[in-house]
Amino acid sequence: MQDCSFSQVRAFTNNGPANSGVNMNTSEQDLSRGTLLTLLQGWKLESEAKFGYIFVWQCCLFSRKKMLGYIWQYVCTSFLRYWVKWLFRHLTGKCELQRICSGHKPGATRTTKAEYSLQSSKNKVLRGALETSKDNLEQCVNQIMKEKNVKPQNDPLFKGSLHICLLQITGYSSLFISVEDLRKEVFSSENPEHEAMLLKLWDLLMPTVKLESRITKQWGDIGFQGDDPKTDFRGMGMLGLINLVFFSENYTEEARQVLSHANHPKLGYSYAIVGINLTEMAYSLLKSGALKPHFYNTVLGTPELRHFHQLYCYLAYEFDKFWVAEEPESIMLFNQYREKFHNIVKTHLQDPDVSLALMVHSKNKPK
Repeated sequence: MQDCSFSQVRAFTNNGPANSGVNMNTSEQDLSRGTLLTLLQGWKLESEAKFGYIFVWQCCLFSRKKMLGYIWQYVCTSFLRYWVKWLFRHLTGKCELQRICSGHKPGATRTTKAEYSLQSSKNKVLRGALETSKDNLEQCVNQIMKEKNVKPQNDPLFKGSLHICLLQITGYSSLFISVEDLRKEVFSSENPEHEAMLLKLWDLLMPTVKLESRITKQWGDIGFQGDDPKTDFRGMGMLGLINLVFFSENYTEEARQVLSHANHPKLGYSYAIVGINLTEMAYSLLKSGALKPHFYNTVLGTPELRHFHQLYCYLAYEFDKFWVAEEPESIMLFNQYREKFHNIVKTHLQDPDVSLALMVHSKNKPK
């Protein structure tokens, strides 16, 4: 049978085999239904083949552009960067790390640039500095100075500046490990310390109300879902509880104010559940590295767990202000507003001078 176009198939369908333009003998006309089906199937396969070809061609074009981008990036980082560093070294008499430390004030910009320089280096000593323990940092700095031929008498501030950068860089990695350990620690009713911390949270937030029993509906007054709060800590483990207690203990007045907003008849939300949700937000930001600018600006040394808890306090306080100002129609819209707040925080973190510090004047504010 001869090949047929889609226009012939349409003519065949509308006018019958006699007027379709398809040459057929009598036997073929008797099998018109089968012929039509064959033509349609053939056209469908042809169309799918054309669509598949176009799709593959577009994917290849996209992959080619992406590959060219990778090649250009490799050329820039491996060749152009090397010669630029070599040129500036001979013009200034300083290595890249020296220029970074002397050209920027302490903070995120300086430490981020130093971190990138170490990561991009072909020198094993410099790359290994990123994984050095706190106890070996001084020795590591001395090795770097030896490798880069930096004389202390020619640049007396370099050693101290680089040491601070490395404290921040390696400290961030250590902080994540500590936070991750707390997240993985499951709340246990059989652990006296866990139970004491949970009861302490109640006493801090509800000092005038006595808890009737360990398992009670009263827990709903501070935003837990059920009669036993332990089930609400499954996602973030002890990290969620410790953050709630830290905020209530170190910013008691602010925490109670946030709780009162959470219990508002129209704009209210579940205080504890939202707090645990914000702990997850802080954790994800830490894990992704998005919090580096904040910690590099606010901690001139090794960031510790208390610094992470203070960041949570900022998120808890600022989210409450955001929620009250937005006046959501329903708690059912929580995820939508949570994501909006998340995007605001991530935008702040794009600022090299960012500092997500809770600016209040609590009497028991931590130092």
